Amino acid sequence: MTDIINTTIIYESSIFAAPVYGETTVGDLLWFVIILILAVIIAKIISLNLTRFLKDRIRKNDLNLISKAAYWLIFSVGFLIALPYLAVDLSGLFVAGGVVGIIIGFAAQSVFANLISGIFLIFEQPLKFGDNVLIEDTHIIVEDIRIFSTIGKTFEGIYVRIPNEKIFTTTITNFVANTARRFEYNVEIRYQDDAARAIQIIETLIEEEPFCLKNPGPSVYVDELASDGVIIKTRMWAPSEVWWDIRTTMLWKIKCAIEAEGMEIPFPQRTIWVNPTDEENAPPKPIPDTDHAIPKDRKECKPSGYEPGKSHPYKSTEYNGSYESQKE
Repeated sequence: MTDIINTTIIYESSIFAAPVYGETTVGDLLWFVIILILAVIIAKIISLNLTRFLKDRIRKNDLNLISKAAYWLIFSVGFLIALPYLAVDLSGLFVAGGVVGIIIGFAAQSVFANLISGIFLIFEQPLKFGDNVLIEDTHIIVEDIRIFSTIGKTFEGIYVRIPNEKIFTTTITNFVANTARRFEYNVEIRYQDDAARAIQIIETLIEEEPFCLKNPGPSVYVDELASDGVIIKTRMWAPSEVWWDIRTTMLWKIKCAIEAEGMEIPFPQRTIWVNPTDEENAPPKPIPDTDHAIPKDRKECKPSGYEPGKSHPYKSTEYNGSYESQKE
């Protein structure tokens, strides 16, 4: 309490109350400087912590841009707070700044929307570098997350740039955000094959595969008695980074192991029943002539005047030049 009283007395002393110019006193100048120093210190602290937090999340160029923007934004706010101590009227400045801000806001609406969305994406982190994601209907691998857009590459190697506003406002499916991923097969065998033996073979293969997880564990069971065979549902888990390789490898291993045990994957088949009563009472059908012989009551068609071994009675005209020479 004593210190506060002493500070008040010192501040209200003749030295600090002495005007420098107009109504501005030494005390006002002192407050102006103190506020600027505090603004610089706060801006430095926030800028450094922001740089450490975003160091491994965005590119270096974007990191420098965000750090400087945060620093100058905080310093500007401190400067505006300190200006009234110099007897500066900010009402005109705020009106002019508001008008300019409205004009810039309308002109660069999409730019600011992408900028704000990019900042939220960096902090929220729904996707990271190297993630396999589906953004709306675009399936990409993330290669870069920038302030205004996100860069990716499709599985065909096509370069894709997506504005951050679209990513922020749409549904994102991240296939590798979780450490493990489940996949499944429908393995179909014939009815005469042993389904219990097939399940045992599949479970053994899953147990022998080191990348197939035991927790959560696999699930193998008869799922359906289908029209062509018995369907065995096979579900297993694998690390998200290698799940595709395991999925393709295990399917082929299951196919080979089942066939090695004499089981077969059934082909689609249909059984057709014919009414035996109508078939037995029907008269026998004549057997078609497969030798293509001419019936005895049918005469062979020959041109009139034709005799075997003799030349054709009609003469043919040979072509010896143009059509006009033939006429002459």
